[in-house]
Amino acid sequence: MAGLEFEREQLLELIDRMTERTMRMDMTWDWPCGVAYYGICRAYEATKKERYLELVKARVDEYLELGLPKWTVNTCAMGHCLITLYEATGEEKYWDIVKSKVEYLQKEALRFGDSVLQHTVSENNDFPEQAWADTLFMAAFFLLRVGVKLKDETLIEDALNQYYWHICYLQDPETGLYYHGYNNLTGDHMSGIYWGRANAWAAYTMAQVGTVLPECYLYPKYLDVTGSLNEQLAALKLLQTEQGLWRTILDDAGSYEEVSASAGIAAAMVVKGNPLHIKYINRAIRGIQENVSKDGRVLNVSGGTAVMKDREGYRTIPRKWIQGPGTGAGVFCGGSGLWESEK
Repeated sequence: MAGLEFEREQLLELIDRMTERTMRMDMTWDWPCGVAYYGICRAYEATKKERYLELVKARVDEYLELGLPKWTVNTCAMGHCLITLYEATGEEKYWDIVKSKVEYLQKEALRFGDSVLQHTVSENNDFPEQAWADTLFMAAFFLLRVGVKLKDETLIEDALNQYYWHICYLQDPETGLYYHGYNNLTGDHMSGIYWGRANAWAAYTMAQVGTVLPECYLYPKYLDVTGSLNEQLAALKLLQTEQGLWRTILDDAGSYEEVSASAGIAAAMVVKGNPLHIKYINRAIRGIQENVSKDGRVLNVSGGTAVMKDREGYRTIPRKWIQGPGTGAGVFCGGSGLWESEK
C-alpha cells in the first residue's frame, strides 16, 4: 500500500520484540492466546521468518501433550494458528483439531434466531442469546478461512451469515459504529457502549473477508460486509485521537486510549487499502510504536472485557498488565503493514 510511513528494519525489530515477549507469557488455550498466536503467524507469513513459526509450533505441541480444553466460541480462536501450522508443516494433527473445532461450531455451539452463534466463554450458558462482536474473530473469520480452504460452500455461507446478523444486531446505522453486544431476549444492546476492541474485531475481520474469499463479489452477503465496513471506517477515522489511537469507549473523551483496539482498527484500514485512510494509518503506527516497551510489552491494553453494565465499567477495566490481544494485535498490525507495503 503506497504511502505507508515506517522504517522497515525498525518495524521488523519491533515485531521481534513483541513476538519474543509474547512467547514468555503463560497463556492457556483460549482467546488471548488465539489472538496472540494469530498475530505471530501473520508476522511469519509477512516475513517468512522461520523462528516465528517454530515458536508457535513448539508451544502448540506442548499444549497437545498436556491436553486441550472443551471447545467454546472463545477457544476456537486458537484455530487460526492451527491453520497456519498445518499449511506450513503438512502435519495432520493440526488439521484434525481444526476440523474438531469446525464440527463443534456446526453441531454443538449454542445458536439463536437465524442460526446466529451465541458468544460462549465456558461450557456454561453464561450469556443466553447474546451476540458479541468478539465472535467475528473467534468463530466467523475462522469458519470462513476453513471454508475457503476446503471449498466448502456450506461453511462459507455460515460464516457470511454470522457477519450478516452481527452487522444487523451490532452496527448502529446512525453512527456506523459497533456496539459491544446484543441481547436477543431483551432486544437491546445492554449498556449500549461503542467499545473500541469490539469495533476492531468487526473492522479487521470484515476487511479480511474480501482478501480471503475468492470472487467475494458473487456472494450477496459480502456486499453487506463491505458496505458495513466502509461506513464503520469512515466513522472511526473521525474518532482517532491526536496520539493516533482510539479510546476504549470510542466516543467518550473521558475513557483511556486503548492500544489493542487501535492496532486492530489500523490493521483493518491497511487491509482495506483505501488511500484516504493512509494518514490515519500512519498516525496509528506512530502511536502504537510509542506504546511498546523496550522488552516488547504492548502497553495500555485492556484486560478481558465482558459486556459491562455501564460506561464506568469499561472505563475502569485494568490496562496495567500484559495482554494476549495487545501483543497479538500489535504484531498482526505490523505484519499487515509489511505485507501490504510490499505488494
